[in-house]
Amino acid sequence: MNVMINEVKTKSRNYTVPLITITLLFFMWGFITCMNDILIPYLKQLFNLTFFESMLVQFCFFGAYFIGSLIYFLISMIGEDPINKVGYKKGILFGIFLAAFGCILFYPAATSSSYGLFLGALFVLGLGFTVLQITANAYVSLLGSPESASSRLNMTQAFNAFGTTIAPVLGGHLIFEFFSADDGSFSAVATRIPYLIFAAILLLVALLISQVKLPSFQSEEEEAVKGLGALQYPHLLFGVFAMFCYVGGEVAVGSFIISFLEQPQIMNLNETVSKNYLSLYWGGAMIGRFLGAISLNQSISQTKKAIYMLGAAAAVFLVIFSIVDLTFSQISFFLVFIVLNFVAFFVGKSAPARTLSIFAFINVLLLISAMMNQGELAMYSILGIGIFNSIMFSNIYTLAISGLGKYTSQGSSLVVMAILGGAIVPIFQGYLADIFGVQKSFIIPVFCYAAILIFGAYCTKYLGHVKQDADAKSGH
Repeated sequence: MNVMINEVKTKSRNYTVPLITITLLFFMWGFITCMNDILIPYLKQLFNLTFFESMLVQFCFFGAYFIGSLIYFLISMIGEDPINKVGYKKGILFGIFLAAFGCILFYPAATSSSYGLFLGALFVLGLGFTVLQITANAYVSLLGSPESASSRLNMTQAFNAFGTTIAPVLGGHLIFEFFSADDGSFSAVATRIPYLIFAAILLLVALLISQVKLPSFQSEEEEAVKGLGALQYPHLLFGVFAMFCYVGGEVAVGSFIISFLEQPQIMNLNETVSKNYLSLYWGGAMIGRFLGAISLNQSISQTKKAIYMLGAAAAVFLVIFSIVDLTFSQISFFLVFIVLNFVAFFVGKSAPARTLSIFAFINVLLLISAMMNQGELAMYSILGIGIFNSIMFSNIYTLAISGLGKYTSQGSSLVVMAILGGAIVPIFQGYLADIFGVQKSFIIPVFCYAAILIFGAYCTKYLGHVKQDADAKSGH
């Protein structure tokens, strides 16, 4: 017997205000997550760490996603789904408070100049974002029709990417320059004030969300989900692995960009300059997600899609240009990737699975180019990966939980658990970087994107058959 997801406590079907509110949260959460890419080279120099040791930043942060999601999954397996019991709004608020507490813990970590305490603070911060991943992503997918779920999630993820685009420039300025020691030396105290500011902003967002009336979605009480029912869906299991590979690949590439651009055979840049290029990597994801939100929207014509996508690409490119401290000639290469991204969307024909495979294939080629070439070509190749990462999280997420019905929250916790990839993959790449060098270590993300390519191809075939069977049973 299928469970209907019902809206309670509200009769309105206008979800504009809830979407805007949740989108603000996505922005802040993206900003703070991307700060890890600034912390890694900073703490590496501060504590004289190897690449492997510096990647413990990502290991602790994204490892928290696995621990938090595993706890959630076990609770939902033994008893009632926690989110279904307390509601999405309370779940989101709890996640924000936990993340804010993690930011506050940076103060004692910086004061005592302890790498272990920094890792502990990152773990708590990651636990808070775990709760947000489980609640906010599933919540956005419910705020409208299932057919447009990928489009909505791409839009909110676009503002998440806006946060990741600003973070390297603003966060890098705060830590490397504004709050650094007067003599320019590295000091742990430079992280104290920035993370207290982040905590305060998160608490303000929580206050705003607490005052906004959000529609509540839950399963009917008599059919509370228990057991391991979500594991019966093969596309969910494959989706969990694909999410592991995606987050691992994206985080590993972002974590190594500054170190990659420091290499003499690449660009020989220092942190102050390379952080601006890191913004381009994450800015590419923002462009792609805005384009994805339009391309995957089935309610508008192809002509309007083309017009809207061109306008969005131009507007976001100008925003990125105004943010980064680079000349137009230094970022003009990005226009080539925008055109290629635009073409790839139309080749994908607005199908989430097909588009996912195409983007993963392009990233495999870009990574190989970054490994085999030097100078600007290698740099452009690695930075171009961001724009093709754009739709991967939302598409993998929605494909993985598609058709789960009453097991949606349980399935969502499994997919979020797979964010463990962000903890494991960078560690392996760091190990290879210590042995073979940074450039050759990018072979690890190559395998990650190859797996995503296969998942997209699988879903194109598998979910197509599932839909045909469902239509046949319903008589359509």
